[in-house]
Amino acid sequence: MNKVILMGRLTRDPDVRYSQNNGNSMAIARYTLAVDRRFSRSNSNGDQQTADFIGCVAFGKSGEFAEKYFRKGTKVAVTGRIQTGSYTNKDGQKVYTTDVVVEDQEFAESKNASGQSFAGGPAADSAPAPEGDDGFMNIPGGIDDEIPFGN
Repeated sequence: MNKVILMGRLTRDPDVRYSQNNGNSMAIARYTLAVDRRFSRSNSNGDQQTADFIGCVAFGKSGEFAEKYFRKGTKVAVTGRIQTGSYTNKDGQKVYTTDVVVEDQEFAESKNASGQSFAGGPAADSAPAPEGDDGFMNIPGGIDDEIPFGN
């Protein structure tokens, strides 16, 4: 079984290109997720590496969604599969690749928590939440008698 589940933040805006196939165009979005590690590991310099940077590629509608809504810093959850490949670069060296082919992607935090609007900029229309606001709708009092499964 080849199944990957990741949660991380985009390191930059997705790179989206469109392929032409029999007159139809298909979006191909590439982005990199910075995925935090539970435990840090020292590298040869003594620096602590606390994240892995994992390349993801989304095709078709998923690619269009990434182009429209994902921006640098957006926290997303991705499921997909690992795909390896290789190619020869312009210097004649063989380069090996590993990517996650996205099957499903979704936001992993609210618009207000990310500090971004879905258009990608700062959330201009987001007023500060009232104190004690937990993000749930308030249910008016006296409605208990109308709920069929209450009590």
